[in-house]
Amino acid sequence: MIILPAIDIKDNKCVRLSQGDFNKVKVYSSDSLEMALRWQNKGAEYLHLVDLDGARSEAFVNKKSIGKIIKNINIPIQIGGGIRSEAKVKELLDLGASRVILGTVAVENMELLERLVSTYGNNKIVVSIDAKGGKVATRGWEFISEIDSLDFCKELEKRGIKTVVYTDISKDGMLKGPNHKIYEELKTKTGLQIIASGGISFIEDIIRLKDMDLYGAIIGKAFYDNLLVFEEVKKCLE
Repeated sequence: MIILPAIDIKDNKCVRLSQGDFNKVKVYSSDSLEMALRWQNKGAEYLHLVDLDGARSEAFVNKKSIGKIIKNINIPIQIGGGIRSEAKVKELLDLGASRVILGTVAVENMELLERLVSTYGNNKIVVSIDAKGGKVATRGWEFISEIDSLDFCKELEKRGIKTVVYTDISKDGMLKGPNHKIYEELKTKTGLQIIASGGISFIEDIIRLKDMDLYGAIIGKAFYDNLLVFEEVKKCLE
């Protein structure tokens, strides 16, 4: 299982939100590149970038910061946040992103999703499922649909998606552990590569997810608030 440190970017700064609430923003660094280099130097295999402004606006206000990170980092980077068009996918891949993460567009435009997978390959296109109460959320977590998240994952697999990032919104940023039950279900009922996200706070969480044989785990707030130490997490996966 790979660990992907998260860098959430808002106004070109590294921040974290609590449960996706844009009114609950904590700034961890005004230099997102410095933060990315920190994770690389600690031995991270992959970075997870989120363009928070992109999740709410079509404007690519964090392009400068994201471009600098991609240009100066030697490890692969996946990026999500407001990617709703083929032009944006191409722009990010041309910048050098290893994978792009689609959220809302995967729910609202399955035809476009299939075309992107066909054009760029399922190694480049990842879908993020953000759920609350088992229902898929869209538009920066501001809208909760009636779509069952497990059923949606099964449909994505049929459409050629290989990798998903699954976040339980109620767990995100709360430092109370992830929703292990849903990850067990996803692992047993689909053939997807699953990246766990949201609420991962303790070494025990990491070990349990590893024992499920998940593909990866995204960790943000627990690292930034020093509940988890990257070196210790890495060691427990050896």
